[in-house]
Amino acid sequence: MHRFDPPLTLLIVDDHFVFRAGLRAVLSLRKDFKVVAEADDAAEALAAFREHRPALTLMDLRMPGESGVQAVRAIRAEFPDARIVMLTTYDGDEDIHQALSAGASGYLLKSVPGPELLLAIEAAGRGERYIPPEVQRRLAERAAFGELTDREREVLPLVVKGLTNKDIARVLKFTEFTAKAHVRSLIAKLGAADRTELVAIAVQRGLVHLD
Repeated sequence: MHRFDPPLTLLIVDDHFVFRAGLRAVLSLRKDFKVVAEADDAAEALAAFREHRPALTLMDLRMPGESGVQAVRAIRAEFPDARIVMLTTYDGDEDIHQALSAGASGYLLKSVPGPELLLAIEAAGRGERYIPPEVQRRLAERAAFGELTDREREVLPLVVKGLTNKDIARVLKFTEFTAKAHVRSLIAKLGAADRTELVAIAVQRGLVHLD
Protein backbone atom coordinates (compact mmCIF):
# COMPACT_ATOMS: atom_id res chain seq x y z
CA MET A 1 0.00 0.00 0.00
CA HIS A 2 1.37 3.41 -0.94
CA ARG A 3 1.90 6.00 1.77
CA PHE A 4 1.98 9.75 1.52
CA ASP A 5 4.93 11.68 2.88
CA PRO A 6 3.72 13.39 6.06
CA PRO A 7 2.48 15.87 6.66
CA LEU A 8 -0.31 15.65 4.10
CA THR A 9 -0.91 19.30 3.23
CA LEU A 10 -4.56 20.29 2.83
CA LEU A 11 -6.57 23.16 1.37
CA ILE A 12 -10.15 23.59 2.63
CA VAL A 13 -12.58 25.33 0.25
CA ASP A 14 -16.00 26.14 1.71
CA ASP A 15 -17.96 29.37 2.03
CA HIS A 16 -19.09 28.63 5.60
CA PHE A 17 -16.54 29.73 8.20
CA VAL A 18 -18.03 27.62 11.00
CA PHE A 19 -17.86 24.48 8.86
CA ARG A 20 -14.24 25.20 7.93
CA ALA A 21 -13.36 25.69 11.58
CA GLY A 22 -15.03 22.42 12.54
CA LEU A 23 -13.35 20.55 9.71
CA ARG A 24 -9.96 21.97 10.68
CA ALA A 25 -10.57 20.72 14.25
CA VAL A 26 -11.37 17.22 13.01
CA LEU A 27 -8.31 17.17 10.75
CA SER A 28 -6.11 18.24 13.65
CA LEU A 29 -6.79 14.84 15.21
CA ARG A 30 -4.28 13.49 12.72
CA LYS A 31 -0.74 14.70 13.36
CA ASP A 32 0.23 13.71 9.79
CA PHE A 33 -2.38 16.12 8.31
CA LYS A 34 -1.69 19.83 8.01
CA VAL A 35 -4.17 22.47 6.80
CA VAL A 36 -2.05 25.02 4.93
CA ALA A 37 -4.82 27.27 3.57
CA GLU A 38 -8.55 27.96 3.42
CA ALA A 39 -10.74 29.60 0.76
CA ASP A 40 -14.41 30.50 0.56
CA ASP A 41 -14.95 30.67 -3.20
CA ALA A 42 -13.54 29.35 -6.49
CA ALA A 43 -11.30 32.34 -7.18
CA GLU A 44 -9.71 32.17 -3.72
CA ALA A 45 -9.34 28.41 -4.12
CA LEU A 46 -7.28 28.77 -7.30
CA ALA A 47 -5.14 31.52 -5.76
CA ALA A 48 -4.54 29.47 -2.61
CA PHE A 49 -3.67 26.40 -4.66
CA ARG A 50 -1.14 28.38 -6.71
CA GLU A 51 0.50 29.68 -3.55
CA HIS A 52 0.52 26.56 -1.38
CA ARG A 53 0.35 23.64 -3.82
CA PRO A 54 -1.46 21.39 -1.30
CA ALA A 55 -1.25 17.63 -1.64
CA LEU A 56 -5.05 17.42 -1.31
CA THR A 57 -7.94 19.88 -1.59
CA LEU A 58 -11.33 19.44 0.09
CA MET A 59 -13.86 21.29 -2.06
CA ASP A 60 -17.48 22.28 -1.45
CA LEU A 61 -19.85 21.99 -4.41
CA ARG A 62 -21.96 25.13 -4.09
CA MET A 63 -20.36 28.48 -3.29
CA PRO A 64 -21.01 32.12 -4.19
CA GLY A 65 -19.98 32.80 -7.78
CA GLU A 66 -18.43 29.87 -9.59
CA SER A 67 -19.24 26.37 -8.37
CA GLY A 68 -16.90 23.80 -6.87
CA VAL A 69 -17.00 21.90 -10.16
CA GLN A 70 -15.78 25.01 -12.00
CA ALA A 71 -13.06 25.44 -9.39
CA VAL A 72 -11.94 21.84 -9.93
CA ARG A 73 -11.71 22.45 -13.68
CA ALA A 74 -9.73 25.67 -13.17
CA ILE A 75 -7.26 24.11 -10.75
CA ARG A 76 -6.69 20.98 -12.80
CA ALA A 77 -6.30 23.03 -15.99
CA GLU A 78 -3.16 24.52 -14.43
CA PHE A 79 -2.21 21.59 -12.21
CA PRO A 80 -3.29 18.32 -13.89
CA ASP A 81 -2.01 16.21 -10.99
CA ALA A 82 -4.04 18.10 -8.38
CA ARG A 83 -5.96 15.79 -6.06
CA ILE A 84 -9.35 17.20 -5.10
CA VAL A 85 -12.10 15.56 -3.04
CA MET A 86 -15.59 17.05 -3.02
CA LEU A 87 -17.08 17.48 0.46
CA THR A 88 -20.68 18.63 0.15
CA THR A 89 -24.30 18.23 1.20
CA TYR A 90 -25.43 17.65 -2.40
CA ASP A 91 -25.95 14.01 -3.35
CA GLY A 92 -27.64 14.38 -6.75
CA ASP A 93 -26.32 11.94 -9.36
CA GLU A 94 -25.71 14.79 -11.81
CA ASP A 95 -23.68 16.70 -9.21
CA ILE A 96 -21.55 13.61 -8.61
CA HIS A 97 -21.10 12.94 -12.32
CA GLN A 98 -20.10 16.52 -13.09
CA ALA A 99 -17.59 16.65 -10.24
CA LEU A 100 -15.89 13.39 -11.15
CA SER A 101 -15.90 14.31 -14.85
CA ALA A 102 -14.18 17.59 -13.94
CA GLY A 103 -11.37 15.64 -12.32
CA ALA A 104 -12.32 15.22 -8.66
CA SER A 105 -10.73 12.12 -7.17
CA GLY A 106 -13.41 11.59 -4.55
CA TYR A 107 -16.89 12.63 -3.46
CA LEU A 108 -17.93 12.75 0.19
CA LEU A 109 -21.09 13.97 1.88
CA LYS A 110 -20.79 16.29 4.86
CA SER A 111 -22.77 13.77 6.89
CA VAL A 112 -19.77 11.40 6.73
CA PRO A 113 -18.64 10.25 10.22
CA GLY A 114 -15.34 11.74 11.41
CA PRO A 115 -13.37 8.48 11.38
CA GLU A 116 -14.49 7.67 7.82
CA LEU A 117 -13.60 11.20 6.71
CA LEU A 118 -10.06 10.77 8.02
CA LEU A 119 -9.72 7.38 6.31
CA ALA A 120 -11.04 8.86 3.05
CA ILE A 121 -8.53 11.70 3.19
CA GLU A 122 -5.72 9.27 3.91
CA ALA A 123 -6.76 7.15 0.90
CA ALA A 124 -6.94 10.22 -1.34
CA GLY A 125 -3.54 11.27 -0.05
CA ARG A 126 -2.17 7.99 -1.37
CA GLY A 127 -3.61 8.81 -4.76
CA GLU A 128 -6.59 6.48 -4.48
CA ARG A 129 -10.07 7.39 -5.67
CA TYR A 130 -12.54 7.43 -2.80
CA ILE A 131 -16.25 7.14 -3.55
CA PRO A 132 -18.44 5.75 -0.73
CA PRO A 133 -21.08 3.09 -1.54
CA GLU A 134 -24.03 5.51 -1.19
CA VAL A 135 -22.42 7.87 -3.69
CA GLN A 136 -21.68 4.99 -6.06
CA ARG A 137 -25.35 3.99 -5.91
CA ARG A 138 -26.50 7.49 -6.82
CA LEU A 139 -24.06 7.58 -9.70
CA ALA A 140 -25.28 4.19 -10.96
CA GLU A 141 -28.87 5.49 -10.96
CA ARG A 142 -27.88 8.06 -13.55
CA ALA A 143 -27.63 5.32 -16.19
CA ALA A 144 -31.41 4.84 -15.97
CA PHE A 145 -32.06 8.30 -17.39
CA GLY A 146 -31.60 9.60 -20.92
CA GLU A 147 -28.73 12.00 -21.59
CA LEU A 148 -29.89 15.59 -21.98
CA THR A 149 -28.97 17.64 -25.02
CA ASP A 150 -27.33 21.07 -24.66
CA ARG A 151 -30.61 22.72 -25.65
CA GLU A 152 -32.57 20.69 -23.09
CA ARG A 153 -30.08 21.82 -20.43
CA GLU A 154 -30.91 25.40 -21.39
CA VAL A 155 -34.65 24.78 -21.24
CA LEU A 156 -34.72 22.89 -17.93
CA PRO A 157 -33.73 25.79 -15.61
CA LEU A 158 -36.42 27.93 -17.24
CA VAL A 159 -39.02 25.26 -16.55
CA VAL A 160 -37.83 25.11 -12.93
CA LYS A 161 -38.27 28.90 -12.71
CA GLY A 162 -41.90 28.43 -13.75
CA LEU A 163 -41.72 29.91 -17.25
CA THR A 164 -44.42 28.89 -19.72
CA ASN A 165 -43.58 27.39 -23.11
CA LYS A 166 -44.28 30.80 -24.65
CA ASP A 167 -41.87 32.49 -22.23
CA ILE A 168 -39.20 29.84 -22.82
CA ALA A 169 -39.52 30.34 -26.57
CA ARG A 170 -39.11 34.09 -26.14
CA VAL A 171 -36.03 33.79 -23.90
CA LEU A 172 -34.27 31.20 -26.08
CA LYS A 173 -35.49 32.69 -29.35
CA PHE A 174 -37.27 29.75 -30.94
CA THR A 175 -40.91 28.83 -31.53
CA GLU A 176 -43.42 27.90 -28.85
CA PHE A 177 -43.84 24.54 -30.64
CA THR A 178 -40.10 23.88 -30.22
CA ALA A 179 -40.26 24.83 -26.54
CA LYS A 180 -43.16 22.44 -26.01
CA ALA A 181 -41.24 19.66 -27.77
CA HIS A 182 -38.19 20.17 -25.52
CA VAL A 183 -40.32 20.13 -22.39
CA ARG A 184 -42.02 16.92 -23.50
CA SER A 185 -38.62 15.36 -24.16
CA LEU A 186 -37.38 16.39 -20.72
CA ILE A 187 -40.45 14.89 -19.06
CA ALA A 188 -39.86 11.62 -20.89
CA LYS A 189 -36.10 11.45 -20.25
CA LEU A 190 -36.40 12.22 -16.56
CA GLY A 191 -39.33 9.86 -16.07
CA ALA A 192 -41.67 12.59 -14.83
CA ALA A 193 -45.46 12.55 -15.02
CA ASP A 194 -45.79 16.31 -15.60
CA ARG A 195 -43.97 19.64 -15.33
CA THR A 196 -44.34 19.75 -11.53
CA GLU A 197 -42.68 16.36 -11.11
CA LEU A 198 -40.07 17.33 -13.70
CA VAL A 199 -39.03 20.27 -11.51
CA ALA A 200 -38.81 18.07 -8.41
CA ILE A 201 -36.67 15.46 -10.19
CA ALA A 202 -34.40 18.07 -11.74
CA VAL A 203 -33.65 19.61 -8.34
CA GLN A 204 -33.27 16.24 -6.60
CA ARG A 205 -30.79 14.99 -9.17
CA GLY A 206 -28.74 18.17 -9.14
CA LEU A 207 -29.54 19.09 -12.75
CA VAL A 208 -30.72 22.47 -11.46
CA HIS A 209 -29.98 24.17 -8.14
CA LEU A 210 -32.34 26.52 -6.34
CA ASP A 211 -30.07 29.33 -5.14
